[in-house]
Amino acid sequence: MTTQRQLVETLTCMGAVPAQWLDTVAAVDRALFIPAVFEGHGLDAAPEDRLRSVYADAPVITQVNDGKPTPDGAFRLFTSSSSMPSIMLEMLALLAVAPGHRVLEIGTGTGYNAAWLCHRVGESKVTTVEVDTAVRSAAVANLKRAGFQPTVVLGKGRDGWREGAPYDRIICTCSVRGIPRAWIEQCPDGRIVAPWGSSFFNGSFVMLTVADGVAYGSFSGDPDFMWDRTQRGGSGRIGEVCRAAEGVAGVTGIPPQNVIQDDPAFFIGLSVTDARYRWCAADDGSGEATLWFLSDDKKSWATVEYVPGVDTYAVEQYGPRFLWDEVREQFLRWHELGKPERDGFGLTVDGDGERVWLGGPRNVVRALP
Repeated sequence: MTTQRQLVETLTCMGAVPAQWLDTVAAVDRALFIPAVFEGHGLDAAPEDRLRSVYADAPVITQVNDGKPTPDGAFRLFTSSSSMPSIMLEMLALLAVAPGHRVLEIGTGTGYNAAWLCHRVGESKVTTVEVDTAVRSAAVANLKRAGFQPTVVLGKGRDGWREGAPYDRIICTCSVRGIPRAWIEQCPDGRIVAPWGSSFFNGSFVMLTVADGVAYGSFSGDPDFMWDRTQRGGSGRIGEVCRAAEGVAGVTGIPPQNVIQDDPAFFIGLSVTDARYRWCAADDGSGEATLWFLSDDKKSWATVEYVPGVDTYAVEQYGPRFLWDEVREQFLRWHELGKPERDGFGLTVDGDGERVWLGGPRNVVRALP
């Protein structure tokens, strides 16, 4: 039978478990934090199939559409989960948390990550904030069943929790578009780790060192976390944005797949913050594909048609914004800068806002209020 021990062995073989976290991963049973019913597994699911999902190094979706009733065939937006264990460990390694640290977690979810923190630093040192009442209640029950009773707060994560400050570490388990000033104030001499980005690209961790009211740090990783509920962008099916409207036709010589590679997409996402992309490959074996761009407000869209072996690609743009033109402009700017890799960029957060820089803090490429 699939067990917690097998999850530990899987993570260990991957080299995903820092030595200081091995006892914690082994001691906290993930099954205690997974509900009987979760995405893809109803009450009629075979017990062994369920356990394989529980003890896999994979996320388990525990809520869709904020817990609201979802009719058959309706779009299912994933809104809470138990994160992939290896990604949790990657974040905790960046956090450099140690016994004695006071830790604030943003986004309790099932409580699994909070349980790890409790085991590592002691439950009296852990505060975790959850915005969803039902999710919080379930997490409290899960944590109690596992033998932990940290402070579990119902509130908006962006506000932190001043009553428990100051903290030595803040870890955020949902994607954010910026680092709230409240976190800097509540962790004045420590470290903050969060998934950071925009609708276009949010596949980065930012790791910030905080001192004297200023946070300074770098980008890394390949996370795919759900959004802070106060900062969600667009979602849904393509047909909800493109309703058979005809756009303005054009062509481009840029292969569309080039703009969505991690390094250029990171840079493009610094400016094109409120639009997302989706690569849709043809299912006929032709190798053709359509790259869609969809604005968060669902008023604009663009497509670039990829066909193997050609030099130009058909473009169509619709709405008040010409999304391909916006993407193309930033892609060409990235080229002008020498095609920098993501790890050459950094972030500074202070009383003047956020500044993304390249190579050093003086070379600001994007200022955010």
